Amino acid sequence: MQKSTNVDTSMETLSSSHQGTGAVQMRIKNANSHHDRLSQSKSMILTDAGKVTEPISRHRRNHSQHLLKDVIPPLEQLMVEKEGYLQKAKIADGGKKLRKNWSTSWVVLSSRKIEFYKESKQQALSNMTGQKSESVDLCGAHIEWTKDKSSRKNVFQITTLSGNEFLLQSDIDFIILDWFHAIKNAIDRLPKDPSCPSRNLELFKIQRSCSTELLSHHDSDMKEQKPEHRKSLMFRLHHSASDTSDRSRVKSRLKKFITRRPSLKTLQEKGLIKDQIFGSHLHTVCERENSTVPWFVKQCIEAVEKRGLDVDGIYRVSGNLATIQKLRFIVNQEEKLNLDDSQWEDIHVVTGALKMFFRELPEPLFPYSFFERFVEAIKKQDHNTRIEAIKSLVQKLPAPNRDTMKVLFKHLTKIVAKASKNLMSTQSLGIVFGPTLLRAENDSGNMAVHMVYQNQIAELMLSEYSKIFGSAED
Repeated sequence: MQKSTNVDTSMETLSSSHQGTGAVQMRIKNANSHHDRLSQSKSMILTDAGKVTEPISRHRRNHSQHLLKDVIPPLEQLMVEKEGYLQKAKIADGGKKLRKNWSTSWVVLSSRKIEFYKESKQQALSNMTGQKSESVDLCGAHIEWTKDKSSRKNVFQITTLSGNEFLLQSDIDFIILDWFHAIKNAIDRLPKDPSCPSRNLELFKIQRSCSTELLSHHDSDMKEQKPEHRKSLMFRLHHSASDTSDRSRVKSRLKKFITRRPSLKTLQEKGLIKDQIFGSHLHTVCERENSTVPWFVKQCIEAVEKRGLDVDGIYRVSGNLATIQKLRFIVNQEEKLNLDDSQWEDIHVVTGALKMFFRELPEPLFPYSFFERFVEAIKKQDHNTRIEAIKSLVQKLPAPNRDTMKVLFKHLTKIVAKASKNLMSTQSLGIVFGPTLLRAENDSGNMAVHMVYQNQIAELMLSEYSKIFGSAED
């Protein structure tokens, strides 16, 4: 009895001493313990009213529920309706106009917002690290097609309540149409209240409704589309790209197109494809230009004589092949060419393009039918006889070949005149131009022998230019 009274007294003392904090701790000593240690402790939390609140359950299942509630976001934040690559430009931020800069973005559309990533991998990384991406809140947003904001086709604009404006674009009609209607449907489903509270589970049941209902909404929106987009709508895919019948239909159409496509000759005859400068016959180029010397040859020669006569290794040193190919492309596209432009500053690019022009002629400047006759002429023992034989052959050449040959060799005599500076002798130029201008139609077995004659013919025509072609001043 005395022991019970002491316990009650001690409880009252502890209770009064800890009334300010509302905590009471009672320890029970285990009499069987030899080490006088605490074997059990119990904590009770008292409210101001003296009531004991329920402690947090440590049951594993209950504990996981608390974790899921704190860590996993609501369903509405996880639901992704559409994602893919689009061209994006932000043109206003909070009503302030921005400079338009297009960039490729990985676009993710959820039930109430759009997020922009540089690539799909960045989305996964952001989800893991919790980093924020650039996003557009669709609550109260407005979407419309626009032609005034960009010269690109298939552009629509999204304007948010906060005054942000975004342009989205794709060159593929059905892709941009699907995006437009998916975003428009998402906006239409959202409350019009600017506060835009979170929606309940019933809204997500609507979002996950049957595909026929979604298609009916999609088709009704398409009927409201502006007239300028009706043409592209006719070619829109009505089913998923994975639909087997659609893919079979596309393959069938492609097969028919490939088998029925017109030949290159037919396109040329109809004037849809013009003959190019490089790779065309010399007489064809001259006929088209109503001249006997190709315009490109004249331009190259003029540029070299203006700024290349004193350049070391002119015609021997190779120019940058990529730049030469760029020059070749511009000439073939019949674009306006200015060889004084800074991109053609390297004169070796110009000489390389000129040599490429002669090298790509289907029939060389010295026609195949004249090759053996020029070789026989250069074999003659008497020097004057060789000159007369070659002069006679030159006069028999077609006008485009003869006149182009005359202009070219006259230009090369000016190179030789500056040999002390450019180090290009008659022999050096003969080695460069011989195989380029003169070759047999069939070189099998005689390439080494022919090369000797090719060089000798070019050298003789260069050293005896005035006797073969007339006065150097012509």
